[in-house]
Amino acid sequence: MRKHLVAFAAGLAAVSSIPAAADAASPGQAAGVWRNPKNTVHVRMQSCGESVCGVVIWADARAQQKAREAGTPRLIGTNLFREFRQTGPGEWSGRVFVPTIGKTFSGSMKAEGRNAITGKGCLIGRFLCKQQTWVRIG
Repeated sequence: MRKHLVAFAAGLAAVSSIPAAADAASPGQAAGVWRNPKNTVHVRMQSCGESVCGVVIWADARAQQKAREAGTPRLIGTNLFREFRQTGPGEWSGRVFVPTIGKTFSGSMKAEGRNAITGKGCLIGRFLCKQQTWVRIG
């Protein structure tokens, strides 16, 4: 279970300060590339219709292999962060696909300055929660 929580949390933290938009989402301050704490996955934040999403643009060989073993044949190009929308100042919520377990969960983000974000996710309600801080690299 702990392994799944870590994988889930890794998927949660790729969004930064995403401003609300009236007609279409703009990645705004979140635009760019973010790395997870272990620097094994890089995600590009971008507009996806009326929300903001994060697509994997790089992953090390081990992360790619773990994703394949769990049923995600191609990690690079996978949309991990889906339908993220601003819920308050510096806070967002959306859905996160965790390729190492092949499931999608609800998650939330909070900006920690311009170049760091903390993502939090829970497998069951407000229980079995995990959080991580990711860093902007581009």
